[in-house]
Order: sequence, then structure tokens, then C-alpha cells
Amino acid sequence: MASKKKIDAPPVVRRYEIHLVSLDPTAGRETRKTRPCVVVSPNAMHVTGMAVVCPLTTSLHPQWAHRLQITCDSKPAEIMADQIRAVSLERFVRRIDTLKPADAEALRHLIVRLYATT
Repeated sequence: MASKKKIDAPPVVRRYEIHLVSLDPTAGRETRKTRPCVVVSPNAMHVTGMAVVCPLTTSLHPQWAHRLQITCDSKPAEIMADQIRAVSLERFVRRIDTLKPADAEALRHLIVRLYATT
């Protein structure tokens, strides 16, 4: 009898949580490596096995209007809203933090300003 390969259930992720996510492979100037990402997709979307995330960086650019400075895991970081992307839940490694409510609101406004205006 052939053995059946165990399929792991995708991790549970929630909007505005910050997870380590493996972003490789990439192309061009896309953000690389395993790095913290904030989940911006609604929880209902995650049943598809996909989530929309914005990667974080520790290279701060406070003058850039498309970036948001936050504290993640007690360290200064910047949400790269200009690098938003959809990823498989299989890329998620572990949860490391959750956005503060004020940061979540600021991120919502930034995303609207970047992507919902004409």
C-alpha cells in the first residue's frame, strides 16, 4: 500500500498581524528573503490559501510618503506599502507581532492614498 503524504494545514493568519514570510524566489527589484510582513488582506480571504502582505524593513526613510514607520518586536521598522503583494500561506514561518490600532489605521489610510485614488 502506498503511503499518504501528510499535508500540513495552512497557518492561521489574521489581518494586521506581523509574520515572518519567505519572499524568495523574487525577480527584479522585488523585496527578497525571509522578512517580517504585515497582513493587510481581510481574514475571509485567507481560506483561499493566500494573503496580501506588505513587507517590513529596518532601513528607515521617514521622508518617503509611501512608507510607514512603526515599532515591530520592540525595534524600529518601516512598512513598505509600495511592495504590497499576494503570497501563499505556505510562505508563512511564524507570527512575531501585531500592529497597534493606530498603526493599522495609518496603514489603511496609506494604502487608500496609494492605490485607491485616480
